[in-house]
Amino acid sequence: MKSAEARKKFLSDNGIWLVLIALVILVSILRPAFATMTNLQTLLTGESVKGVLAFGVCMAILSKGTDLSTGSVAGLSAVVSASLCQMEGGSKLLKMGTMPAICGILAGVLVGVIVGAANGCMVAYLHLHPFIATLGTQLICRALAKIYTNMPVSNLSSGFRFLGSGKIAGFFPMIILVFLIIFAAVWFMLTYTQFGKSVYAVGGNDQAARVAGINVEKTLVLVYIWCSFCAALGGVLLAGRAASADPANSGLNYELDAIAAATVGGTSQTGGICRPSGVLAGILIMGVINNGLVMLGVDDNMTNVIKGLIIIGSVAIDMRKNAVKK
Repeated sequence: MKSAEARKKFLSDNGIWLVLIALVILVSILRPAFATMTNLQTLLTGESVKGVLAFGVCMAILSKGTDLSTGSVAGLSAVVSASLCQMEGGSKLLKMGTMPAICGILAGVLVGVIVGAANGCMVAYLHLHPFIATLGTQLICRALAKIYTNMPVSNLSSGFRFLGSGKIAGFFPMIILVFLIIFAAVWFMLTYTQFGKSVYAVGGNDQAARVAGINVEKTLVLVYIWCSFCAALGGVLLAGRAASADPANSGLNYELDAIAAATVGGTSQTGGICRPSGVLAGILIMGVINNGLVMLGVDDNMTNVIKGLIIIGSVAIDMRKNAVKK
């Protein structure tokens, strides 16, 4: 009996990783080139930006909310930060000298903090539904990016590009390191800090959390600031990796992939349940699917069909598990 319970608990805790391993093995059999170090590095590099966004949005979902603005925040952050770090030339957007890379990065992140604070205040104090509040800021941020510039921002300084495309010791991509640092930060916050415990409590039952002395409004504002901070950082990484920022396309629909990765990774849409390691597995699963289907020559439309079915299935399983618990 005990062994059966232990086996059931193991599968419950590690099922998502078993799915990831099975996918890797299956794709590797179908396309041996998938398992090469070069391709795996390409996979991780390609998913790092969406992964950073996912580690932000998982906090919003954990608090029983969501954030649809992350892709647009990434786009706005990308063009603002990139414009400050353009090299001298005829296409330079701002008529000023090239700023140090750190200035562009901080400016981009500040954009995210401001938008996140606005989202948090709308959800916490105006009691707007997170879907509506962040849908509004999604439209606003994308429009602001296009108002800021109607053309791609390119010719960026090497210092700015290093965060997105540089390599440490000549072989380890900086963008992957940033991704791992954000994962470690989320894991630490949710595991060891009072803030993390407060987010779990608010997502589980906000009224009970309030009775327990938790400042629900402050917690929600901080959650959405963190979410948009991650989105803005993702935008900076995206601009550095592509060596340009496009107001119309940078970060476009990234919020959907971020939400999908967090959901596939076991973050419950009903709030109160999230494991950072599960979100990491969800990011990697979406990456394996994207990369693997490309290597298998699957049409883009069919790829989206498969991803959509996976998302629907993940939510259905989550709802069934919660129904059983009740």
